[in-house]
Parts: sequence; structure tokens; C-alpha cells
Amino acid sequence: MLPEREFIERVRRLVRRSKSSRVVRGIGDDCAVLQASAGLELLVTTDLCVEDVHFRRDWHPARSVGHRCLARGLSDIAAMGGDPAACFLSLAVPRGLSQRWIDEFVRGFLAMARRFRVPLAGGDTSSGPKIIADVVVLGTVPEGKAVLRSGARPGDLIYVTGKLGGAAAVLKSLKTGRKPGAATRGNFYPEPRVKVGGLIRQKQIATAMIDLSDGLSVDLAHICRESGVSAVIYAKKVPVARGATLEQALHGGEDYEVLFTARAGAKMPTKISGSPVTAIGRILPRSAKRAVVTLRDAVGKETPLKEQGWQHFARK
Repeated sequence: MLPEREFIERVRRLVRRSKSSRVVRGIGDDCAVLQASAGLELLVTTDLCVEDVHFRRDWHPARSVGHRCLARGLSDIAAMGGDPAACFLSLAVPRGLSQRWIDEFVRGFLAMARRFRVPLAGGDTSSGPKIIADVVVLGTVPEGKAVLRSGARPGDLIYVTGKLGGAAAVLKSLKTGRKPGAATRGNFYPEPRVKVGGLIRQKQIATAMIDLSDGLSVDLAHICRESGVSAVIYAKKVPVARGATLEQALHGGEDYEVLFTARAGAKMPTKISGSPVTAIGRILPRSAKRAVVTLRDAVGKETPLKEQGWQHFARK
């Protein structure tokens, strides 16, 4: 099977043959953008969470799994600068799964929904060989104001919120059987940057934006391809989470921070809604002679930054 990015692009080419006038933006961003009414657009995002791919029962408490399932969709809404409006949950579980596990999952999901005022409006249930949660989140944004991945231009600076690599460090500890330490809660109960994304959109700070769910190397490459540009990242500027390595900050997924680009002359706050903002690189013109993204070390040497973050179906 094709790697995830190539598979999605294959489907995308087929979809282009049957466009709808109601679809403002389809495959290629964190959310689809639909025309809802005059002056308002609807954001739609879907996420599958599969047992032993996105979570493990022996690692993640049921309440954490419910929390994480909704956090993924909320993070996509944040990446477009939207306001969450409603969510839908379809859940498949093995017949032998305890009711207690299911109840705790639902409690984690609904606690997250209440915090972000995004009511659960429907869904479906089924039996299956593993736990599979299919989550749809709807959001709204003023017409023409959704922050897309396609707006980055040469000369723009690249920014990230928060610190990166913490989730990858926790995952490594879990895999090796070591106790992850204090960083565990951030991985088990990630905080989607909904308010941050909304403020970035309202203040017209960003030219392009994406959430860091698959890893900096993968997600920045998405922006570069959609915008038709290249990028350079300064290794010493990347904000690395405590207990993590630079490699984990560059390639680890599930940080759910926001990566965005902005004009070089834009006045940038040091924090947005309490989240630190760090400039980590610059957007460059697209060139056949250079990689989509390069990494510049402390002495100025540049090397291609391979996309080693999370991609389903990636060839090993």
C-alpha cells in the first residue's frame, strides 16, 4: 500500500473531478471548509483513533483515550483559527470489553467536550475486533478567514507555540518499560490550542498554520507543499521539551502545538493566550536544488530534514 501522504494525494486527484460549489476548501488542510451561510463558513474534521495504533489499553487509562480522541479534532479546528461548534462520536468495541472501560472513555470524552463547549450531537456504535473511535468535529469561522496551509510566502518567519518532543519522550519511555515521569499527563491529556488558533486568526497574525500532530518535519512539509515553498529550520531555536531530545522535537508527533508562518515585519507577541511563541526558521523560495525543508545546525551547515514523523502506511 502507498504511504499515507501519497495515498491521500491519489484520492485528492480523483475528488477534483467532482467539485461542489459548497466546498470552499477540501482535502489538503486540517479541516474542510464549507459555505454555511452568508458571512459564515463551516469547518469539518474527522479522525479515526484505533487501538494499538493511537493508544494502548495497557498504557492509557480509558478516560485518557476519550480525552485524546476529541483533542485530535479540536486541534484541527484550532489550526484553522475556528470556533468549535459540535462533535460526533462513532465507537466500535470488542464484545468482551468491560462496561467500566467504556464508561470511563465516555467520561473523558464528555469532560473535554464540556470544557470546550462542543456538545456531542450524535454518532453510532458497533462491535469490532478492536476499539475504534471515529470522531467528527464541526467548527465555524467568518467567511474567507480560515487560516489555510497554503498562504506561506518566501521571507515569512516560522513560529511554533509551546515546547516540542514531550509526547515522543513519553512514548519512548513507555516502550522501554520505564516510568515516563511528570511529562506523562501532557501526553495522556493533551491540550489543543483552540484559543491560541482563534486569536491568531482574529489578529490576522498568520499567513499559514497547521497543528503539530504528526511531527514538525512532516507538518511543516505539508505547509511547504500546499504553499509551493521551501523552508529552513534553525536547530538551536527549536524549543525542546524537558526530558526530550532535538530528534524527538523534530520528528515526534502528538504535541498538538501550533506551527504557523507570518510576515517578517509582523509584530509577534512572546506569548499567545499563555503559550510561548518561538521563531524557529524561515520560508524560502521553492527550488529543485534543495529539499522541501532543511535543518541548519549551530555552525551554519544545512542538511535535508527528512519527514520522519508519523505517517500511516509508511515503508519501513
